[in-house]
Amino acid sequence: MKKILVPSLIALAIGSFGSVAQAQAAPESTLSFNAGVVSDYRYRGLSQSRFEPALQGGFDYADKSGFYVGAWGSTIKWIKDAGAPAGSAELDLYAGFKTSVGDVAYDVGFLRYEYTGNKLSNTVVFGNANTNEVYGAATYSLFTVKYSHALSNLFGNLDSKNSYYLDLSATLDLGDGYSLVPHVGHQKLKGAGNAAGTYTDYALTLAKDLGNGLALTGAVVGTDADKNFYYTPGKQGVEGLGKSGVVVGLKYTF
Repeated sequence: MKKILVPSLIALAIGSFGSVAQAQAAPESTLSFNAGVVSDYRYRGLSQSRFEPALQGGFDYADKSGFYVGAWGSTIKWIKDAGAPAGSAELDLYAGFKTSVGDVAYDVGFLRYEYTGNKLSNTVVFGNANTNEVYGAATYSLFTVKYSHALSNLFGNLDSKNSYYLDLSATLDLGDGYSLVPHVGHQKLKGAGNAAGTYTDYALTLAKDLGNGLALTGAVVGTDADKNFYYTPGKQGVEGLGKSGVVVGLKYTF
């Protein structure tokens, strides 16, 4: 599930917009690529890789009109852990539009979570994990608030259409290439029998810009997620996917 509280699919913060003169001098479009590794792939506080390292990468195309499109992928383990015979990768496809009004920057878009080898459909307790979401975000000064709404069942949970995720984050520039990002989010899981799937997550991420496209991050991540609802096979039996932990990541953008 995309994107996470450490280096992941989509950055929630929207950068500040330049002056009119700077915008006129900007290129018509930009194309960038990224590749990285994390010690644990967390998304909305939940581990997608069974608390083990994951390889990640993607690309982004942005037009100066505000339109953007991109793709991002990561290795995962939760699809197989949920009972599928195959499925070790996640591919996220997204498109949207960014603009600003006064001092507020806006971002709206669509996101498709595609799980390769997904064989979970037509089971009794778990459906097709592929998910469609629309989202909207607003940034003012240091703060970003974002709302994501599921147009389909959410990550294979049956009868969970119209579930939503609301999060608030801030980006603090500490100087010398360091930044600190506190985050809190709330996942509401709709549907009969899914009440235990609603939870709140939090994270505090310290990032260091190493230059030449390299960035190093370290995050403390945790949730109050029900370990009997979100769980995975562990080295010592069943473990809750939302247990507190530290995640380290290294990302290269070019």
